[in-house]
Amino acid sequence: MSSRALRLLALSIAIGCTGWAHARVPHTTRADRGVDFVPSPRAAQAAAFGFDALVADYHWLQAIQVAGGQEMVDETAAIQLGKLVDVVTTLNPHVDHPYRFAALWLTHSPELVREGNRLLERGIAVHPEDWRNRFYLGFNHFFYLGEYDEAAQALEIAMQRPGSPAYLPRLVARLKSHRRNLDVAETFLREMLAGASDEDAAAHIQSSLDEIEIERKARLLDKARRVYRRRTGREIGDVAELARGEDRVLEKIPSPEPDAIPASLRRGSVWRIDPETKRFVSSYLGSRYEVHYSSWDRARLERWRTADAVDAPDDETVLEDRVEDEEVGPRGG
Repeated sequence: MSSRALRLLALSIAIGCTGWAHARVPHTTRADRGVDFVPSPRAAQAAAFGFDALVADYHWLQAIQVAGGQEMVDETAAIQLGKLVDVVTTLNPHVDHPYRFAALWLTHSPELVREGNRLLERGIAVHPEDWRNRFYLGFNHFFYLGEYDEAAQALEIAMQRPGSPAYLPRLVARLKSHRRNLDVAETFLREMLAGASDEDAAAHIQSSLDEIEIERKARLLDKARRVYRRRTGREIGDVAELARGEDRVLEKIPSPEPDAIPASLRRGSVWRIDPETKRFVSSYLGSRYEVHYSSWDRARLERWRTADAVDAPDDETVLEDRVEDEEVGPRGG
């Protein structure tokens, strides 16, 4: 047989073998096999034989495939992803992004959010000066779990770390007032104001203090309105009725603007009753001093709180409109 014929035969055999091999290559990756194929962190560590970082990189690639292999990560995939990142961060706790990567996807249930928080706390222990893991931890406590105290604690530390966003102090102050305790938020802001390093920072803090002042007035009006309804059996026609006539419950209506604002900066603001919340809102701010949820997220949080049987004081839940018991003015008649 000629050399040319031998080369053609060898080429044909090679092509045939390649096709045979390709036909037997699995179409799914290990990441596609589901959560049952993720080893426990202890088993993965025992099987690494000292090559922990290398094995961690392998499982990190699997986690990326889980997140990137579908348009939306469902709860089953999120559980798998969380277990993979658990393996990664156990084998190589000095990694950075995987902690926040997991927290980003573990949001389908309170249990998954808490698993994401556990991973973030592991990252915080390894990277104590990085503000980002604490920021994600605080966000999860606030946004998904409605745990304002824990959120404020995490973010208050985060805001003291290099590179943290300038808006964090104002967010922390709002979180500190979540149980209607404006004194805590105001004390926090006044301490910050005393230590402000420049005029811009001081101005931002002062604007938050102005918001707290207006919130106190709004809560007083809310309380007065309830007292008025209870005493008269009817709704007010306008805010002025609270301080007018024999049924008045206030000596005067508080200004809807900060009391110390110069006359030249006054905006002619007015009090309005918000059609959705049925509470007083100053047009100076346009909203109340609190952290806001969309209607969808508010409903989701309420479902989770109910399902998780979270016990909260009757007058201090996230979604209630009740206000602290402030003094109102004279009884009419």
